[in-house]
Amino acid sequence: MKPDTAEWVRYAEEDYEVAVLLFRRRKVMTANTVSFHSQQSIGKYLKARLVEAGIKAPFTHDLEALLQLLSGIEPLWAAFQPAFSSITGFAVMSRYPGQNLMRADARFALKICRAFRKEARLALGLSAK
Repeated sequence: MKPDTAEWVRYAEEDYEVAVLLFRRRKVMTANTVSFHSQQSIGKYLKARLVEAGIKAPFTHDLEALLQLLSGIEPLWAAFQPAFSSITGFAVMSRYPGQNLMRADARFALKICRAFRKEARLALGLSAK
């Protein structure tokens, strides 16, 4: 694995771990933060795969755009497109007042993050853990 890829994976894992830990908390609503970190983890795994394929990772949080760049390399990942379409906006929505996400949004984002993380890790030659 290329050093830059490993760095993207490290950042993706950090976002994933934060999302998982915060989602487990019951007393404090953290839906915005869980949704944000889930979305960010997916984006960073997409960028890791791009970098590993020798494609420069663009400065974007648009999961659909990143997925499109990988369509020739990971065609089966197209199955994630509808879900990515639903959560791409969480990168921004979760950061501004008046855009409060709900626990159901966080649950959905984390569910998609877990599923995609498994596929991305396998594609990168890592354990799905």
